[in-house]
Parts: sequence; structure tokens; C-alpha cells
Amino acid sequence: MAAIFPKSSDLIIKISGLVIGLGAVATVSAYAYFSYPAVIDTGYQPVQPVPYSHKLHAGQLGLDCYYCHFTVYKAAFAAVPPTQTCMNCHAKVKDTSPRLQLVRDSFSGGQSIPWVHIHRLPDYVYFNHEAHVTAGVSCVSCHGRIDQEIEVHQEKPLNMAFCLDCHKDPAPNIRPPELVTKLDWVPDRDPRAIGEEIIREKHISPPVQCSGCHR
Repeated sequence: MAAIFPKSSDLIIKISGLVIGLGAVATVSAYAYFSYPAVIDTGYQPVQPVPYSHKLHAGQLGLDCYYCHFTVYKAAFAAVPPTQTCMNCHAKVKDTSPRLQLVRDSFSGGQSIPWVHIHRLPDYVYFNHEAHVTAGVSCVSCHGRIDQEIEVHQEKPLNMAFCLDCHKDPAPNIRPPELVTKLDWVPDRDPRAIGEEIIREKHISPPVQCSGCHR
């Protein structure tokens, strides 16, 4: 029986399959890239409704992170400071500055300032600030030197690889818990040795199994 298709059909089919396969990979990759939430991207730096400088407040003035984000030692989340926290100072300091008009309006009207959340994890990831902070993981490990940033941006990737690298080898990121918010802390000896001592003392054993972060 004579061949129904010419011999070149095999080559055409193979090339077509390769093109379709590459096209599918490219499509999936493009979808993943363009649909990836910007809020978990390194470098994400949104414009905030009030020009608040962490470099001024946390750096030059020395305000402790805990003063504004007061839940980090006792809750899974880091609280966004209520307007009252701002007004504790700004009822007297720069109390007529036009740059702070939204703060005054928020305080007098009872409406929250619409701060834009920067460091956000996907809904399917469980993260507990209290567990990390009380273990001795500094703000610097995940957020960088916030006290040197005028406009805060996301410095670390905060992806699964980033978290697992730390969970598998936490010692370099562990410091005395009372120093977690001292962002300019300089260890007087090998930071790994300090971390290893604290890990042994506090029996720290970060989970590396899926259920540790996906519950």
C-alpha cells in the first residue's frame, strides 16, 4: 500500500510538537511573570499617602520599631500604627505642616490613614512575627536597614527559598532577643557563634516541612 503521507511529515510533526511545547512553556512563564503579585517583589516601593521617613524617625530620632509596630512581640502580625501614635508627637511637633494634614484629618475624623502595605506574603503562607522576634530574628533579617530608608521598599525576596535558607541555617540571623529592634547592632564576635549559643539555649528548631508554613 502506498504511503498516505510523505516522509517529510515526520519532520513537520516533530517540529510542530517542539513549537507547541515551547509555546506552552512560554505562555505559562509569561502568565506567571505578569500575574505575579507586585507586593511580594523585591524592590517594591509604593507611594504612601503621607511622606513618612523611617530614616528620620527610626534612624535619626531613634524611635524603636516596637513603638509603632507594637504587636510584633505578642501576635502573628505587625500592627500598622493607629493615627493616635502619630499624634502623640505631632499634636505638638510640626502641628501645622501641610505634609501632615492627612494625619490631622484622620485623627479628627476617625478615618484610618490608607497606608499601603509593602511586606506582604501570599494568603497560603503562615508567618508569625512573635515566633521569630522572640527567637531573636531581627527586623533587619527580613526588612533590611529600615532605619536608613526614607521611603521604605522591599529589600528581601521573602519567597520560599529565602525562608527555607534561614530555617535550615538560622544561626547567622539569630541575635539576643532584646536586640532584635536595634537595627544598627554590631556583634562583638562571630554572629554565627552568638546565634548557635542562643539556638542551643532556647532549643530553636525551625520547621522545614511543608506544614510549618502552609497550614
